[in-house]
Amino acid sequence: MKKFFSMLLALVMLLALAGCGGNDSAPAQDQGGASDAGQTQQGGDSGEAGDSAASLEDGIGDYHIGIVTGSVSQSEDDRRGAEAFQAKYGEDKVTLAIYPDNFTEELETTIQTIVNMSDDPLMKAVIVNQSIPGTTEAFRLIKERRPDILCIAGEAHEDLPEIGSASDLVCNNDFVSRGYLIIRTAHELGADTFVHISFPRHMAYETMSRRVAVMEEACKEFNMEFVLETAPDPTSDVGIPGAQAYILENVPAWVQKYGENAAYFCTNDAHTEPLLKQLVKYGGYFIEADLPSPLMGYPGALGLDLTEEAGDFEKILAKVESTISATTTDSGVSGANRFGTWAYSYGYTLSAGLAEHAKNVINGVSEITDMDAVAAALNVYSPKAQWNGAGYTNATTGVKSDNVFLIYQDTYVMGNPGRFMGNADVEIPEKYYTVS
Repeated sequence: MKKFFSMLLALVMLLALAGCGGNDSAPAQDQGGASDAGQTQQGGDSGEAGDSAASLEDGIGDYHIGIVTGSVSQSEDDRRGAEAFQAKYGEDKVTLAIYPDNFTEELETTIQTIVNMSDDPLMKAVIVNQSIPGTTEAFRLIKERRPDILCIAGEAHEDLPEIGSASDLVCNNDFVSRGYLIIRTAHELGADTFVHISFPRHMAYETMSRRVAVMEEACKEFNMEFVLETAPDPTSDVGIPGAQAYILENVPAWVQKYGENAAYFCTNDAHTEPLLKQLVKYGGYFIEADLPSPLMGYPGALGLDLTEEAGDFEKILAKVESTISATTTDSGVSGANRFGTWAYSYGYTLSAGLAEHAKNVINGVSEITDMDAVAAALNVYSPKAQWNGAGYTNATTGVKSDNVFLIYQDTYVMGNPGRFMGNADVEIPEKYYTVS
């Protein structure tokens, strides 16, 4: 392939020289090199030479990109995002793999699944989303074998400084900024109380324990009551059915206790659907899910069939929004302007967007740790939403990481009409980055 492209490039240069009639003063030929590709992309040059450079930047050249996700049964949005990227650039350029569903007990298989990507001599980037336990070790092994491969972690489950030491880039949902913004949004919508629902296993994670601490601190700033409620862990003996039954049974009592102007947040996906179902019926606010998406909890809670809208998040959101806006609680309160989400699935966008960013880095048009470039790549798959983020700050040392990013999408509140809250433009008070 390299010989073919060399011959093709030589032929193009000969034809260009012939077209210039031997005129050595033509400046376009001096500006068409690879080092000026970024200028061409931004409109610095025009004509066929510029178009050729832009097309090389936009596509995948003589290299491969690999994406590792969970299965459809465990993390469908993550997988669908990987499939969307593969469909865009071709199965011959993009390799997909799935780590085991029971990854906590199949650690060696998980590690090997990721490392196997480096067996491909044309592999130049490996993205893992979600980056479950074992990803750090897998990336270290890849770097030992193939230091030329970009290793990118999406939504890491492991200690952020640790996985950051083995990765070129780590992107997690911004548990600090979101902790503040979720409370701020609830306050703006009219909530006077915030109810946080979780269990001990989740509260042992740094990301979740720091976020709840930020939420509690933000409630003080906005004069809101902060409440902690505990629900069963779906991985415990009661399982998912028991955990969901607990939510269904307790929400009516919570609404009676805290009133219809309380906002609710749960840290577990399995709790989300029953929580939404009861809030629609009994009253309350729901700003966004732990890992937000129009598909997170809403279809099941509202009894929606989204077969025709599958894969089109704008249509999915429109259907969810119209249904929410048409609902009323038992006391007659409309669901409009009380329920929110991210307009585009976080998992879907992260899989596809991080792969898009890797492509741009390999093509030389982006730097790996450029937050603006990461946001632009995510926007390819979430065109009507804004993203923001910041480097991860160690709450103990105050040191900010240069390759671990905490990112978030603007919150969309459903209503007549719905609206983005402008959260991507809100400046987070500096004190919240060290709350623990």
